[in-house]
Amino acid sequence: MSTQRSSATPVAENAFDIAQKQFDIAADLLHLDANLRDVLRNCKRELTVNFPVKMDDGSIRVFQGYRVHHNIARGPAKGGLRFHPAVTLDEVRALAMWMTWKCAVVGIPFGGAKGGVVCDPKKLSLTELENLTRRFATEISLLIGPDRDIPAPDVNTSPLVMSWIMDTYSMAVGHSVPAVVTGKPLSIGGSEGRLEATARGAVDVIIEAARDRQFPLDGARVILQGFGNAGAPLASFLSQLGCRVIGVSDSSGAIHNPHGIDCARLRLYQRETGTVAGFSMAEPVDPLGMLELPCDILVPAALEGQITHRNADRIKAKMIAEVANGPTTPEADVILGEKGVLVLPDILCNAGGVTVSYFEWVQDLQSFFWDEEEVNARLQRIMVRAYQNVARMAEQHNVNLRTAAHMLAISLVADATRTRGIFP
Repeated sequence: MSTQRSSATPVAENAFDIAQKQFDIAADLLHLDANLRDVLRNCKRELTVNFPVKMDDGSIRVFQGYRVHHNIARGPAKGGLRFHPAVTLDEVRALAMWMTWKCAVVGIPFGGAKGGVVCDPKKLSLTELENLTRRFATEISLLIGPDRDIPAPDVNTSPLVMSWIMDTYSMAVGHSVPAVVTGKPLSIGGSEGRLEATARGAVDVIIEAARDRQFPLDGARVILQGFGNAGAPLASFLSQLGCRVIGVSDSSGAIHNPHGIDCARLRLYQRETGTVAGFSMAEPVDPLGMLELPCDILVPAALEGQITHRNADRIKAKMIAEVANGPTTPEADVILGEKGVLVLPDILCNAGGVTVSYFEWVQDLQSFFWDEEEVNARLQRIMVRAYQNVARMAEQHNVNLRTAAHMLAISLVADATRTRGIFP
């Protein structure tokens, strides 16, 4: 099989513009009061920091980072930290807004936050990465705290990074504060089931949506964009349901095998080589072109802005399960809707991660921990209920699932904001 090229070219679209457009669509349908619209359409606070880090060669390098709170009317701010060279303030604003809606959709008492550092962690040594993390944690310490703002892992961050943040914060206050972050190692207050939570939550939503629409999962062809902490376990869970994974990509390349990819072997290969590219049991393909290959379920599980008006008309999937945040633009949503593609929106489909982060936070505060079976059972109940609530909203208002999820979330956050009033 020859390498396929896509005519679509990646053009950066402003993530915050996309988030605000999605908000406007739902707010119009809710006939939301103009004053509330102005409050919810914007972020509450934004912190930009420029901080020095000592490198291994003795030099000092200055990095830029952000922490943004969108809304905290329903509880402490919650959201991940990403380390990536393309991080921008508008991207972090968008991710914080999506986190607000995500927490509301699944009914957990958090507001939305997000953070990031402009860096390429692949070019940093472990010592440099730790120095950067600890200094950044110190810089944003005026915002974070177990009752104020609880960071978590995101793109290119990990349980180890969370442990450094937890330790840095704890050293500053003079005692251990495990609840200041989630996604930590089990040895310092992490939760059972957290590593696979995003994938499990997505599978719960996929199963419910497939049942609703008599969509057979046994034999369904799946393409996964992203094979990391969410994509890799999701591939395993979908395979257990009888799905056939035929395409996989990561930041280094993409592979395709129409007969199916052995994801367990691929995972071992990726751990040995650091990439899926070059896997001998599949052919290389263009990463963007892979999104357009024939399949039944397409899973964007990488970065935002992957499906736009430039390539949406060439998408051949019947269902798109958004495990990434913001992978589809509003213009693409219109095109996909006209084609009859079912889109399971990010603020519902990938909410399993923040749900189990909430469980972890609760367990840390109580110093009382649950086993994995209980965590997974609680997660499934919440995800199934959230899907049903969104599907009901979609049917009542004759809208797609994304708009329904936003309408549900915005109405809940608006009610909390209205009820609390304006201080002073």
